Amino acid sequence: MSGFNNDSRDADTTTVGVYRTSTTVAGGRRFSFAAMVVSGDRQGGVGVGYAKSTQVPSAVEKAEKESRRKQKKFNMQGRTIPHMVEGRYGASKVRLVPAAPGTGVIAGASVRSILDMIGVQDCLTKCFGSSNPKNLIKATMIALGKLRTREMVEALRGITLSNTEVEDAITRGSAAIPVARGAQKAQGPVNTVGDERRNSRGSGRGGSGGGRGGSGGGRGGSGGGRGRAPDAGAPLAGDPPPAQA
Repeated sequence: MSGFNNDSRDADTTTVGVYRTSTTVAGGRRFSFAAMVVSGDRQGGVGVGYAKSTQVPSAVEKAEKESRRKQKKFNMQGRTIPHMVEGRYGASKVRLVPAAPGTGVIAGASVRSILDMIGVQDCLTKCFGSSNPKNLIKATMIALGKLRTREMVEALRGITLSNTEVEDAITRGSAAIPVARGAQKAQGPVNTVGDERRNSRGSGRGGSGGGRGGSGGGRGGSGGGRGRAPDAGAPLAGDPPPAQA
């Protein structure tokens, strides 16, 4: 874990929770609010802020400022973490396990907020003990502070190490991920439900071939209305009367 991140003005923030407390006074109950906010640059920097106020917006604003002020840099291995690590705070324990590319972040809401803000995209997590969000976030920050890269271990021990299992898994996973060759993006499927019904309606009421009173198939049109078809021997309208013998 390195020092503070001074350039934290463009950091993203997410509100983990807003907590309400009350105290009973002579005139009734007096409420106060507390907010926990996580901010990060998605490039290894993350910070947690916890602040109180009599109003929710002011509590969130104060927590955001504190999270940016306390933002620190942590060690990462590409899109995941270098090795498995555990952090404990109070009755909560969080275990972080590196994962291959494409796995995603498998975590709860509290731990996910930390990993998303720090920029981890592939990681497995497991929580033990208490599920208090405050304790889980603090345990996650303690676990992230224990991360060490291979270069750091080589410098501390004065030896040369080969590639770790996590690095080999990342290499194999990156080779299996398809890469788009062309600049043109693939188009999604087009919804064609109902096109045949709309096309079969013809050109509207009274149009050729299918309107009300139209030629060939409307209400009362020749050859196909709702009425009964004329008899074969009955004269049609407009024909001359038959000659009498």
